[in-house]
Amino acid sequence: MTTASERAMKFRIRQTTDATEIALSGQMTFLDHDKFRQVMTAFDGPDGHRMVFDLTDLEFVDSSGLGMFLIARDVARKKRLNLSLRGVRNEVRRSMDLARFDRVIPIAE
Repeated sequence: MTTASERAMKFRIRQTTDATEIALSGQMTFLDHDKFRQVMTAFDGPDGHRMVFDLTDLEFVDSSGLGMFLIARDVARKKRLNLSLRGVRNEVRRSMDLARFDRVIPIAE
């Protein structure tokens, strides 16, 4: 049996010359607002800099988690950064499909 802390969202930020990649894993829920604020500190760069959320290892996202991605989209627009998602699968894909997320944030296959 896994504990709540083992399922909680974790993140890793990796800078490359042309993008900032943010890998999320675990479960993204209302309880992750503070962690997501830490993620948002990486939203910086010149106009057009790519911000990519890699969700390959994200197992679950609730409505609060979807809202956090909308906050990220708004911050990216304000700072003129290009935000996209990749590796969206399983339960996370279903949640994003239901919310028609591909209409608000580009999702790479």
